[in-house]
Amino acid sequence: MGLSISPFMLMHFLALLSLYNLMFASSSFVQPLCHYDESFALLQFKESFIIDHSVSFETSTYPKVSSWKLENDDCCSWDGVGCDKDTGHVISLDLSSSCLYGSINSSSSLFRLVNLQRLILLDNDFDLSRIPVGIRQLSNLTYLDLYASGFAGQIPAEIFQLTGLIYLSLSHNNFTGPVPSSFGNLTELIHLDLSMNNFPGPVPSSFGNLTELIYLDLSYNNFAGPVPSSFGNLTKLINLDLSYNNFNRGALDWIGKQTNFIQLGLANLNLNGSIPFFIQNLTQLTYLNLDSCNLTGHIPSRLANLTQLDDLRLGKNGLHGSIPSWISRLMNLEMLFLDYKHFGGIVEFDIFLKLPKLSYLRLSFNQISLLTKPSNNITFPKFRLLGLGSCDLDEFPDFLKSQDELEVLTLSNNKISGLIPNWMWNSSKKTLWNLDLSNNFLVGFHQLPVILPWTNLKNLDLSNNKLQGSLPIPPPSILSYKFSNNTLTGEIPQMICNLSSLDTLDLSYNNLSGMLPDCLGNLSFSLSILNLRRNNFHGNIPQICKKGSKLKMIDFSENQLQGWIPRSLVNCTMLETLVLGNNQINDSFPSWLGVLPELGVLILRHNQLQGVIGKPEGNFVFPNLHIVDFSYNNFTGKLPFEYFQLWKAMQIIDKHGQLYMQETMGFNVPGYTMKSLYTYSMTFTNKGRELAYERIPYIFIAMDLSSNKFEGEIPELMGNLQAIQLLNFSNNLLTGSIPSSLEKLTALEALDLSQNKLSGEIPPQLTQLTFLAFFNVSNNHLVGPIPHGNQFDTFQDKSFGGNPGLCGNPLPKKCGNSKGSLLPPFTFEEINQDSKLLFEFGWKVVVIGYGCGFIIGVIIGQIVIARKYKWFIYLHFAFQHQIRR
Repeated sequence: MGLSISPFMLMHFLALLSLYNLMFASSSFVQPLCHYDESFALLQFKESFIIDHSVSFETSTYPKVSSWKLENDDCCSWDGVGCDKDTGHVISLDLSSSCLYGSINSSSSLFRLVNLQRLILLDNDFDLSRIPVGIRQLSNLTYLDLYASGFAGQIPAEIFQLTGLIYLSLSHNNFTGPVPSSFGNLTELIHLDLSMNNFPGPVPSSFGNLTELIYLDLSYNNFAGPVPSSFGNLTKLINLDLSYNNFNRGALDWIGKQTNFIQLGLANLNLNGSIPFFIQNLTQLTYLNLDSCNLTGHIPSRLANLTQLDDLRLGKNGLHGSIPSWISRLMNLEMLFLDYKHFGGIVEFDIFLKLPKLSYLRLSFNQISLLTKPSNNITFPKFRLLGLGSCDLDEFPDFLKSQDELEVLTLSNNKISGLIPNWMWNSSKKTLWNLDLSNNFLVGFHQLPVILPWTNLKNLDLSNNKLQGSLPIPPPSILSYKFSNNTLTGEIPQMICNLSSLDTLDLSYNNLSGMLPDCLGNLSFSLSILNLRRNNFHGNIPQICKKGSKLKMIDFSENQLQGWIPRSLVNCTMLETLVLGNNQINDSFPSWLGVLPELGVLILRHNQLQGVIGKPEGNFVFPNLHIVDFSYNNFTGKLPFEYFQLWKAMQIIDKHGQLYMQETMGFNVPGYTMKSLYTYSMTFTNKGRELAYERIPYIFIAMDLSSNKFEGEIPELMGNLQAIQLLNFSNNLLTGSIPSSLEKLTALEALDLSQNKLSGEIPPQLTQLTFLAFFNVSNNHLVGPIPHGNQFDTFQDKSFGGNPGLCGNPLPKKCGNSKGSLLPPFTFEEINQDSKLLFEFGWKVVVIGYGCGFIIGVIIGQIVIARKYKWFIYLHFAFQHQIRR
């Protein structure tokens, strides 16, 4: 049977086919392909970066740009790219946590995407580049997120041309410079985050123009001055954080009038006094941070009205009394920080166990005795953070046995003794990343060898205990590993060298021995702190620095290390402190270390270094050196005055941004950021005593070249080192006089020139050194009277002993003048400058002149008057002055 189609049916079919084609074409128009010029711009942008997985800290990080390929020319399908459905233009670019490393400049192809409305570049590393002025070309932006993206410098004025912005985050970067008042132009902003930067100075009052703001975070900067009163205009705010700046409070009553606040951070604001009354009006608060506000008094019961609180932080203040029991009524509390206060008395843990949501609790550094034995039928909450340092605990709390979700556990500064219990090995194996058991009386572990079981542990601090045995092996995740001040023995295991993320390794003050592993150099790409002080290591120092090293502090002092100083140290371009003292190093002066731009502390004392220091060569100038200790070696030749001329850091008192030399370490884990400080330390001879400096001030400037074989004179140019505070050239072979130019060292606190062969008089100009608290010139060949005045009147006779030619107080030997002092010289303008005469008159001279030679004196006087009248006038006034004395 044949198939027949009528003309009507054929026409109907063709009509349907045409309609289908029309619908298909319409659909293609609705979702067009990406524009070629924009896909090309994106590919160029991709090629301008290196993919580095270490620059992004999020666990879900992956390089989104890896899906961008030329053969797939529809950029709208690429990861992180969003297009307008009608036009096909790229309107959204989300490259968060994409492992991008490199810089962005104004010629970047990014700025050809002129239709962009959303740009998210958070959690990458743009290598401290500035926000390019080309940002102004993205005039359609409403959403800009540069959180933790490695930008630096000042905010360009061009960013304030983006007046359509409603969301702007510049948080966690290195921005600096004053915040422009032009911020007031961004009147559409709803969300503004400038936290974790280095912005100084006042906050412009123009911020009061941003009346649409709901979220404002200025925390962790260097803002100063008062909190602007114009903030009272921001009546839509529900989140405000001003914490950790240098604000001097200002008027804050407007806060109490804006009762819609949900989150309020005022930490480190000088509130001074009791917790402000206006806080009680903010009944919608879920987050309140009043840490470090100089608060005093008790915790007022009116805070019990804040029933929505889930995060309450009152730490590091001067609050006192007992921890109030009404806290147990804040049933929504998840975080409670009451650490670093003066709370006292006995606290029952039951108070906190009645809070069913509590997972973060910090009570450390109070004066409380915490009773951890709960009442019957109490169900423990699942803690994530427990800070119980300084809580008078004498054992591990039993309730820790039931904790399997702990992330942070601090039991430091208690009285816990004995072995770390076996059940700790099963506590929070997969979640614990911070464990601090420092400053207790722990002696060891139940099981040996010790391989720590916590697979995600990042920070471990067991310093200042009595631990014995071998060094425990941490997991590969470890970042900070501190075991100082124990009695550990054995060698450093080779497995330590596999810890590729390690930032801090402190094994100082133990009894570890053996040779340092050659593989320590493998750690230099991650390691910032390497402290092995006061152990029993021997052998050569390995080549610990490779190109790209991040080491900032190395301390190998007080061991038995031998051989040469490793030349690979020139690769440690970030090195700030190098301490190799009290070893058996046999080498010449390491002038080649002078290329290190950040090296500020160089301690080589008590070694077997020898030879002439000589002149600096090339770029070996030590540009930042301000603490030098080469004492107790065998250096010869003249003092290295050519270096003294180049050590600029000793010539100017620099106001550094930080008080002490230290390294700030951060640990980022999901939902939590922790910062800790590692302060550099050293020993140095100050005022005749060897002192331990637990912290090194940036402004501390000192030089100790004592107990060597330096010879020749002390150069006059020593006076150029005007910022120096301690200067020790004792126990050398120095000759010549003490240069009067030392009077320029106006910051000098201690000067030791003892045990040399110095001659001449002590310059009276040194009495102008009003900060001088220690002065020793004993055992030299000095002569003449000891100057008097200011600090010199406080020095004892031992400061001058061993100089037979010295006289005057405080020595028993008196000078020709009964007061043992020099007659101040007189200068007259009438006397010719080329023939100034200085005379010393004493009572004995006067008696002899009148009693034995009156007639001769008259005859000579006539001759003098006749020949030199001005000279006679000078003698007459000098004599009259002596009579008045």
